[in-house]
Amino acid sequence: MELSISILVLMLAVIGIILEKYILKNPSPKISDTNGKNINRWGKGCILFFLIYLYFFVLDTTEEDTMKWFFLIVFVVGAVFHISMEWWYLKGTNQFVISIFLLVIGLIYFRIVIF
Repeated sequence: MELSISILVLMLAVIGIILEKYILKNPSPKISDTNGKNINRWGKGCILFFLIYLYFFVLDTTEEDTMKWFFLIVFVVGAVFHISMEWWYLKGTNQFVISIFLLVIGLIYFRIVIF
């Protein structure tokens, strides 16, 4: 399962770079260049802290089905937070559309390969 998730991360990174290059054409600003810089950092930090706590203190990491669902939830929560930050703070760009497309590709990959 670890290899499958590594392939997913690599695949989404490559697809994201290709889509940004051919769909947006202009380099889009980053969230860290806007007023949402601190909110983005705090939000991702809080999500990360909560997920690390769940992983080490709540979940049974020896059970494969539990870990599949955990990684799916991590992927969806992270992607939805990222999409909402892009939608809120990068109003003039369509960067969030690429992120939504990557979320859909990731969900399809989870359904076909991991589950």
